[in-house]
Amino acid sequence: MSLPPEHPRRTPPEQRSRHAVETVFRLESPRIIAGVTRIVRDVGIAEELAQDALVAALEQWPGQGVPDNPGAWLMATAKHRAIDLVRRRERYAAKLAEVGRDLETMGPGADDPAGPAGPADSDGPDDIDDDLLRLVFTACHPLLSAEARVALTLRLLGGLTTAEIARAVLAAEPTVAQRIVRAKRILATKDIPFEVPHGPDREARLGSVLEVIYLIFNEGYAATAGDDWLRPALCEDALRLARVLAGLMPGESEVHGLAALLELQASRAAARTGPFGEPVLLKEQSRARWNRLLIRRGYAALARARAAVASSRALGPYALQAAIAACHAHAHTYEETDWQQIAVLYGLLAARTPSPVVELNRAVAVSMAQGPEPGLSLVDALTAEPALKDYHLLPSVRGDLLERLGRTAEACAEFERAASLARNERERELLLARAASCQL
Repeated sequence: MSLPPEHPRRTPPEQRSRHAVETVFRLESPRIIAGVTRIVRDVGIAEELAQDALVAALEQWPGQGVPDNPGAWLMATAKHRAIDLVRRRERYAAKLAEVGRDLETMGPGADDPAGPAGPADSDGPDDIDDDLLRLVFTACHPLLSAEARVALTLRLLGGLTTAEIARAVLAAEPTVAQRIVRAKRILATKDIPFEVPHGPDREARLGSVLEVIYLIFNEGYAATAGDDWLRPALCEDALRLARVLAGLMPGESEVHGLAALLELQASRAAARTGPFGEPVLLKEQSRARWNRLLIRRGYAALARARAAVASSRALGPYALQAAIAACHAHAHTYEETDWQQIAVLYGLLAARTPSPVVELNRAVAVSMAQGPEPGLSLVDALTAEPALKDYHLLPSVRGDLLERLGRTAEACAEFERAASLARNERERELLLARAASCQL
């Protein structure tokens, strides 16, 4: 019997090596860029050196084989090139001495391609010796526009392409590209410290930091493009950063709100894909696969968010979303979900942070609480929204509501349109399957 084309024994070694390089780099690039930025103090140069390490791997691994610890190999290669760069620049002599001391104290492992992985991340409340967190705060400096902060951080920490970022923030690709280039230039020319700031400086950047951590998690939770529905490494990084922030700023309600939201969303991860990586909708998920430990952590973080709210203030957007996620977690079955409460919470969220995406989610909740007809009216009111013109979830939601109303031909057309707009292959397959089911 002949082997299928995709069988590993039929895949050329060079192709397997290239796939390994690309996979590892996608997972490790945020840490590599963050670690190198601490040396060169320039995110643009750090990104270039990370790419240099990728090129070196593509050149060497096919002949030498994939190293036992490929992530450490890439990190070591990028850092060694960074040190060489610093050595070549006389004006960085003082920095070189500091880098040398840092490397001596790190010990073997993190920078040794043949050694074990680097030291384990710590979630301790006083631990801010974290390059990823430094990178987030640096990229969210007030000198940058709010839009530029989001775009740059999604590029550096999320590893997203310009097209993926444009989809995530509902903006045009050229606009996003210009924001990223401009942001790198500003950070390079203004000599921005690579640090987690303290006091008022930290508070001034907090809103942007929370936003980018949230967006990074979302990209991991439902990938904008590619062949995989989930990117777990992004979810893990975002969740860990949210936990560290909650320890650093225990009095900030929204920090706990974001942590609660991510804990509760992450609790469903195992149930969100089937045996072949296909998406599993909320209604069809096995709640026995939901992680009860993460749910308990989410409840505790939400309680801290509520306790931190001053008596004259209401819950912020992240805490409100966490409360919505908690409603789902409380329900033992999909049918037991308190959709009335979820619709109320989405109404509060829409009033607090008006957004067409929030309105779309509110329409879904209203349709579950009151029936598909009221939900469809809310969705139809969004069809003229410029920001949702190419947003695949708008026709997807509309198709679902039309199907529930028995308008199957219209539903089929909406699912097909949603599939044409979706860039994630797994999601496209799901939408095409739903379109086909309407025709039966």
